[in-house]
Amino acid sequence: MPVASAALSQAVLDAVAREWEISWPPDVFRPGAGEEAGGAVRLPGGEESAAYRCGELVVRIGPRWRSTEEAEWCHEVALRAAAGGVKEVVRPLSTRRDRTVVRVRDHPVSVWKHVVGDWLDRDDPAQRAQAARLLGRLHRALLTCASPMPARPVPSGMETGSYGETWNGPPNLVDTGLDRWLAGFHRLQPLAHPLHGDYYRANLLVRDDRLVAVLDWDEALVGPPALEVAAAAREFSDPWSTDLGPAQEFFTEYAAAGGTASRLDEEALAQLIRHRLRCEAAAFETQAARGEVHTQEDIDYHQRRLALFRGLRP
Repeated sequence: MPVASAALSQAVLDAVAREWEISWPPDVFRPGAGEEAGGAVRLPGGEESAAYRCGELVVRIGPRWRSTEEAEWCHEVALRAAAGGVKEVVRPLSTRRDRTVVRVRDHPVSVWKHVVGDWLDRDDPAQRAQAARLLGRLHRALLTCASPMPARPVPSGMETGSYGETWNGPPNLVDTGLDRWLAGFHRLQPLAHPLHGDYYRANLLVRDDRLVAVLDWDEALVGPPALEVAAAAREFSDPWSTDLGPAQEFFTEYAAAGGTASRLDEEALAQLIRHRLRCEAAAFETQAARGEVHTQEDIDYHQRRLALFRGLRP
């Protein structure tokens, strides 16, 4: 997928120094200065927001179309999860004005502590189990928030079509059977609470075989926890298989850690995974329609996603 192109500028560093009351090292923005010399380093990943390590901190620069209100809503979900006792949550730092976002040249900018670690290895059974248990604890903490979260100011990408409303995305992704199923599913859900929204390996950091951080709350939403668990169960099993048996192992670990979603039968698991796949495919095709350039690897991945969307149809 295309990565965010927002550059770390002197204007951003100056705004962060002023609002977060930070004194940057002399070489933080010296051209050619690497991490060892104290220079800023672009971190891997980031399709919407670009993240730069600056010493012990990370400066994230979001897209211009994301409002301050929306970004701070997502940050509030992270803060509530951390307040609920989930120590792996990386929280946004507050400015001297007690905000978590400032705008610089109309980009939302936020600051976070840097955590050393590598992306989770989903081929490692022990790390997969840790991911399931962390999600269970995360959901339990978010269920018990002191007060209800208001609606997200702008719906997240994963909310599109999730309530069974008429699909208005790319025509090749129309599936009235899925729409009817989602409408019925939501009528029967006993609870909804804040969710991370993008719980996958690149947003989980591991150090010394221990899961130490959950990052990137930009896709947070309020919804039934099964929405997130189904997608995560696929992510941390065999993500391209139509055999969902291994995905149920994720639920076992998740439930043992106090997860708030009930175990899903095979049809429900398949349909919720298909919902996620459809939302991701719609985002890809919308990007392409805007003229964003995808690599051949991106295109091949998208074709596999469409094939799985069709192959999991009950």
